[in-house]
Amino acid sequence: MPMTDTYAATEPSRAEVDALPGGTVIEFGAPWCAYCIRTQPYLAEAFAAYPGLRHIKVEDGSGRRLGRSFRVKLWPTLIFMRDGQEMARLVRPTDAGAIRDAMAGIV
Repeated sequence: MPMTDTYAATEPSRAEVDALPGGTVIEFGAPWCAYCIRTQPYLAEAFAAYPGLRHIKVEDGSGRRLGRSFRVKLWPTLIFMRDGQEMARLVRPTDAGAIRDAMAGIV
């Protein structure tokens, strides 16, 4: 599964996310967010090393339940999950290395 370039039109429920098998990276952000845009090349580089990981890109904001269930405060926030359990979290990562390291923990 390659990296997802666009934000999901509808967010999955927390129950759906918690039921996902294997490794999943959930990215919370917004298409207009400068920090989110700046992070995209780092994500692309990291996903090149782990092309089999599932990537869910969720547009976050007021009234968005999934982001609130993960207590997301800043964008982008990356949640690294394995079999429905949060294993790591990065907020506003500034390099691909940190993302790759977190990915290594969920494969």
